[in-house]
Amino acid sequence: MRVLLTGGSGFIGRHVMMELIKRGVRPVVLTRSVSKLHSLNLQQELYDCIEGDFEYEFRNGELEGIDRMIHLAWSGLPHYKKMFHIEENLMPQYFFIKKMIELGIQQVVISGTCLEYGMAEGCLTSDMTTKPHLPYALAKDSLRKFLSELQKLVEFKLRWVRLFYTYGDGQASTSILSQLSQAIEQGDSVFNMSAGDQMRDYLPVQEVAKQMVDACLLLDETGIYNCCSGEPISISNLVEQFIIKNKAIIQLNKGFYSYPDYEPHAFWGCPDLKNLN
Repeated sequence: MRVLLTGGSGFIGRHVMMELIKRGVRPVVLTRSVSKLHSLNLQQELYDCIEGDFEYEFRNGELEGIDRMIHLAWSGLPHYKKMFHIEENLMPQYFFIKKMIELGIQQVVISGTCLEYGMAEGCLTSDMTTKPHLPYALAKDSLRKFLSELQKLVEFKLRWVRLFYTYGDGQASTSILSQLSQAIEQGDSVFNMSAGDQMRDYLPVQEVAKQMVDACLLLDETGIYNCCSGEPISISNLVEQFIIKNKAIIQLNKGFYSYPDYEPHAFWGCPDLKNLN
């Protein structure tokens, strides 16, 4: 089996690639930079890559035998408040996915975001009404709705997988655990953070990749799915566990930063893809 993958050189994408390969599936990766993809040091004979962007014109044979796609590519993160998500990202994303369906892709798995739920608190279920208030979340939610309308005209399966908080190898330098890791490596004695009592849903990137691949290979219907642990943890506990695990000595300066104004104080997901297989 071959699966088309976008965003394969990104944080989550590289782990999705490894998960596909582990299951005997050959990823065909559409990437803007083949050299960046090869720098991940995966066995090149186990995947195919096509250098191009959303405007790429596929040649005869490149999509032969491919009827599934995992679509992770999205530019401009983590700048959630920037209008380019709506003004520049949304429509090229829609037209690319529409083109791929016209070229024979019958099943599409797309990464959404928990920010589509807006400021809802508590346990978030995938059947809840979305109320995005950030340009990034609004663009993602709009893309899903556009594709749902397209399904009325063209037959294809859509699995919309809403990601919560992902951590692990390759994560963005702006994430709290990356910043903490850097502070520890630098020998800092103090780590500045918020009060840390916010409740969040964190999942290791390997598990996120597993659930994304499960959605691609094991599901056979259209649907919206939360990709999450279902187990809320406070930011403080997350940070403290990381310090203990790494046997580090660093003092936490809680309350130095204010809470993010674009997230509810306490929320987590009701998992839909956990233990799917």
